Amino acid sequence: MPAISFQTVTKTFQTAKGAFTALDGVSFEIQEGEFFGLLGPNGAGKTTLISILAGLAKATSGSVKVNGLDVQNEPLKTRKLLGIVPQELVFDPFFTVREALKFQSGYFGVSNNAAWIDELLVSLGLSDKANSNMRQLSGGMKRRVLVAQALVHKPPVIVLDEPTAGVDVELRQTLWQFIDRLNKQGHTVLLTTHYLEEAEALCQRIAMLKTGRVVALDKTSELLKAASSNVLRFKLDAPLPEGLAKIARVTGRIVQLPANNAEQIEGYLSSIRLAGLMAEDVEIRKADLEDVFIEVMGESS
Repeated sequence: MPAISFQTVTKTFQTAKGAFTALDGVSFEIQEGEFFGLLGPNGAGKTTLISILAGLAKATSGSVKVNGLDVQNEPLKTRKLLGIVPQELVFDPFFTVREALKFQSGYFGVSNNAAWIDELLVSLGLSDKANSNMRQLSGGMKRRVLVAQALVHKPPVIVLDEPTAGVDVELRQTLWQFIDRLNKQGHTVLLTTHYLEEAEALCQRIAMLKTGRVVALDKTSELLKAASSNVLRFKLDAPLPEGLAKIARVTGRIVQLPANNAEQIEGYLSSIRLAGLMAEDVEIRKADLEDVFIEVMGESS
């Protein structure tokens, strides 16, 4: 039985301009104990799908199940199975960190779990903030508390919606070490993130959404194998020639171009030399998940 099942899920909103379809027949399953990535550009429908999973929104049609239970028909039972870390920093300013975790435990009918709360505080680097008021915490520390609140009832399914957006490297490493440990203990993890290197490193399978539809769904390793080319990467201190600029991915000084064969690579470098430019730190690398993502999103336009 899948840990999470989405079956032909459609969500339509009524707006001043008419009906808007945020999700259009989305179907996939996440197996128990899997670390699964849900990727897509802004507006693809990821957060809408998670809101339906969490019972915060109702699908227009289709079904969503957690461990075989329908989220619409069994909302209380399914919510207890889920630990959800939202994008937004939502917190109660009147409690300390420890108090917030105790109250969150109570919402799920959990008591006498001080040892688990202590473990969460240690694992997420919150021990020295346990008695601090939530208002006194930095944004990164508040996000750590959100993660702890989501895990305080030891849910079998963990849902992370952009959990590391805008946080420092230390938190990202701390969080992933802890979540990876929970996954190895059998917890199912559903992750949405714009940090594609995180998804590539952590997720066993990935679904990609665009305009409310699944446009790719496979093992991470298979998606990488299916990438159409390698990548030529170099640094340049001037704008690319117009012909290359149309197909390049440029980040600051770093230029990346699809590289199918040696002839194509020599053609790129020749064009750069003829333009009177000098490429530095030239290398050829295998395509990564960002390359695959850009390719899939382009093909599905």
